[in-house]
Amino acid sequence: MLVNGVWQENWQPVQSKDEQGRFIRQTSSFRHWVTPDGSAGPTGDAGFKAEAGRYHLYVAYICPWASRTLMALKLKGLDKMISVSVVNPQLTDQGWRFGGFEGADTDTLNDADYMHQIYTKADPVFTGRATVPVLWDKQQDRMVNNESADILRMLNTAFNELGATGPDLCPSDLTSEIDQLNAHIYDNLNNGVYQAGFASSQEAYDEAYLKVFTCLDELEERLSDGRDYLFGDAITETDVRTFVTLVRFDAAYHGLFKCNRNTLKEMPYLHAYMLRILQLDGIADTVNIEHIKAGYYSIKALNPNGIVPKGPGIL
Repeated sequence: MLVNGVWQENWQPVQSKDEQGRFIRQTSSFRHWVTPDGSAGPTGDAGFKAEAGRYHLYVAYICPWASRTLMALKLKGLDKMISVSVVNPQLTDQGWRFGGFEGADTDTLNDADYMHQIYTKADPVFTGRATVPVLWDKQQDRMVNNESADILRMLNTAFNELGATGPDLCPSDLTSEIDQLNAHIYDNLNNGVYQAGFASSQEAYDEAYLKVFTCLDELEERLSDGRDYLFGDAITETDVRTFVTLVRFDAAYHGLFKCNRNTLKEMPYLHAYMLRILQLDGIADTVNIEHIKAGYYSIKALNPNGIVPKGPGIL
């Protein structure tokens, strides 16, 4: 991580932990919002007006949080308005790096070798982890936001007047319910798999394992009535946030993170739901199973020999 703008060697995947060995995720630091007229959003400064070609998104195919934003780009038809750079999936002693892996990009915008250099360009004395996604303003040469939940929500509405298409991922009449289910899924599934994988005590692992499979069972039951998506017939951001964990489950979380009560394929409604979303226009382009496996299995703390399994695939 960075401390006062200086990279600290020996990068570790565990961001923080409590006294019981529970994994604790870092809070995002850059929280400005792109809005239709450039006015301030819920947090941060004003001055980030929605304009085609102005913004750039840094992502990793391995990362579920970054993949939320890629899905929003595809679903809203914004991939022609916002440029994208994909980092190398293999985690290094300096964190995310650019290039050097099939499907990974060099940084032609800021000419960085590592993601942490993007952070020190944004703030020369930044302290924290250099995470993805990052939304960058090419006009002001400034970081807008590094919180995936914010980026997902702003992409849903900020560019509508410029011709963004696709579904409303957070309809006003469902916002309260979406927020509530998002929080539940985040705590128990999205972050729960990481709490299981990076637990440093049996107690913390057992607690996380139970949360993950209780949540999966709840979602399986919710979908058993034949609905296409979690709130009915239309996709919402809750489906986006759920999909990114499900599509990685069998390839990474089941084995490497020890979430191994059963595979996703053994949960018929959830598996069919994951495939239904995967088959939407453009969504398969946001999923790269080779990046996902290469990335997760490059975490030395969990897989010291770096052996990447041949299977499974997505389907």
